[in-house]
Amino acid sequence: MGGTQRKDIRPGVRVKVVQKPHQRTGELTEGVVKDILTNSAVHHRGIKVRLEGGIVGRVQEIIG
Repeated sequence: MGGTQRKDIRPGVRVKVVQKPHQRTGELTEGVVKDILTNSAVHHRGIKVRLEGGIVGRVQEIIG
């Protein structure tokens, strides 16, 4: 499942995100959502979140 719709993402969900420095390479980081940072309902590059470890990135995949 993609991460472009805010309604699909909530705190506690495991996701894969791409961090800003890794956008060119597409390297993904897996973690659990702590906060949702994007206010809009949809974002074409992925909803921006903060993971429990403090990493900020855009959701590319929702694991569960």
